[in-house]
Amino acid sequence: MSRLFIIAVLLLSPGLAFAQSCPAPLNGARKLVLVTADTMNSTTANVQRFERALPSAPWIKEGDLVSALIGLKGVSWAHGFRAFARPGEPVKVDGDKRVPAGFFKIGRPFGFAPSQRPGYIRIEDGMTCVDDPASPAYNTIASRATVGLKVRGEDMWRIALYRRGLVVEYPTNRAARAGSCIFIHVRRAAAKGTSGCVALPEPALEALQDFTESGAVLAVLPRQALYRFRGCLP
Repeated sequence: MSRLFIIAVLLLSPGLAFAQSCPAPLNGARKLVLVTADTMNSTTANVQRFERALPSAPWIKEGDLVSALIGLKGVSWAHGFRAFARPGEPVKVDGDKRVPAGFFKIGRPFGFAPSQRPGYIRIEDGMTCVDDPASPAYNTIASRATVGLKVRGEDMWRIALYRRGLVVEYPTNRAARAGSCIFIHVRRAAAKGTSGCVALPEPALEALQDFTESGAVLAVLPRQALYRFRGCLP
């Protein structure tokens, strides 16, 4: 009887089955920022926000579609999602100029100006994002006074594109040199691509900071891979 009951529940509530089998951290998310690139080599992507009342509920579109700049070389699968790659699709490594594909929590907001946003990181003189795999601080924002002057990193306070942004909680692998310092940041009008981040016009980025304040998941996918997560995405 119990087996028949479970089958009946799954048949009557397919959304529940999908929610339980979707990749973490998407499976329990109630807010989603979906970044869709036309191909693995595209340098631009469409960004759409979605919300749902429960993990088993359908996604509802929120706000307008926005065009984003992504990796100068396109998209590559994040180390933690490499099992989803098909033959010929690249996997993320340091310096490949590709934005990582997969599902990631959107973390703390940051910027140059003071802010009352919860968890806000104010980027001040001396703050760097460490992209040196030889350093234990790899893939973290730290001060030069802490990590030293010889450790390789992006000196964020000198980069105007970081005047507003969001940290992507990218679970990298230091031994595999699987990429680091992934952000959503301001888009420069004349730029042709990023080093591996998602770049948005500043008004859209400010709206995204508002949207993600209570937590959200970033999904970055080439259009050809959307069907691999059928039932999980809008």
